[in-house]
Amino acid sequence: MLNDDWHLEVDPRVWKELAKIPGKDRLAIISVIESLSANPYFGDIQKLKSKGDTWRRRTGSYRIYYELNAEHRTVSVFHVERRTSTTY
Repeated sequence: MLNDDWHLEVDPRVWKELAKIPGKDRLAIISVIESLSANPYFGDIQKLKSKGDTWRRRTGSYRIYYELNAEHRTVSVFHVERRTSTTY
């Protein structure tokens, strides 16, 4: 049986951003980041316009931003932020 999972890469800055997030939310975000390797197209996601193959996934009041490389089956998480009234 072949492993169809995607390779997950997390930018070191994401871990610094996560350290500033309260524990319960942080655990939920980490769980979602880990699940991206199984299926990066699942969940409350949206492809960002004019950003190539960049996606955003909502997790509560937080947003996880990542890029996909379908050829190499790689998910690169590069940013996590809390959505506020000034986010969009």
